[in-house]
Amino acid sequence: MSGAARTNTRGIARAAVRAELAQVAFELFRHEGFDRVTLDDLAAAAGVSRSTFLRYFGTKEDVVLSAFDAKGDRVTAALRARPAGEDDWTALRRALDTAIETYRQDPTDALALTRLVRDTPALCARQLEKQHGWRPLLAHALAGRSGMGVPPAEGWGGTGSAEAPTLAQWVRAAAALDCLNVAVDHWTASDGRLDLVALLDEAFAALTPH
Repeated sequence: MSGAARTNTRGIARAAVRAELAQVAFELFRHEGFDRVTLDDLAAAAGVSRSTFLRYFGTKEDVVLSAFDAKGDRVTAALRARPAGEDDWTALRRALDTAIETYRQDPTDALALTRLVRDTPALCARQLEKQHGWRPLLAHALAGRSGMGVPPAEGWGGTGSAEAPTLAQWVRAAAALDCLNVAVDHWTASDGRLDLVALLDEAFAALTPH
C-alpha cells in the first residue's frame, strides 16, 4: 500500500471514530443535559480513556459542533461552483442548500441537535463564532467568481487571493448567513413542521431588491 493510500485509510478510520464518539456524546447530552455531562462521562460512555477521547475532541463544544467547520467549506465550494452569470444573491441562496441538506435528510436528529445548541448558551455562542468564520470565505468566493473585487490592499480579511471582496460582497455574505439563521430558528420553533427550504427562500426574498 502506498504512503498516500495509508494516509487516506487512516483519515477515513479517524473520521469514523470521531463520528461514533460524537453520536455517543450527543445521546448523553440529550438525556443528561449538556452542562451536566463531563469529558470523563463522555469517555466512559464511549468505552475509551479520557486521553483517547481528547485526541479526537478537545472540548465538549467541539463534540457537538465538529461538523460545522466542514459545512462552511462545503457551502463555499458550492458558491464557487455556481454559474458565472448568476447574481451574487441567487448564488448565495443556492449554495446554502448545502447547509440545510442535513436538516432535510434527517429532520428528527437535526431538530434535536438544533435545540441542544439553541438551548445551551456555550454551544450557541460557539456556533455563532464558527459561523462568523464562514463570512470571509463566502465574501472571497463572491469576489473570485465575479471578478468584481477590489485590490487586496484595499480589502480586509484577505486570504491571499488576487482580489478582495467589495463592501457589498461582505454585506451580502453576512446577510445570507443571517437569513439562514432566521430560517432555521423558525423551522425549530415549528418543531420541524414547516418547510425549511421555503423558509430560507422567504428570508432571501425579504431582502431581494424589487
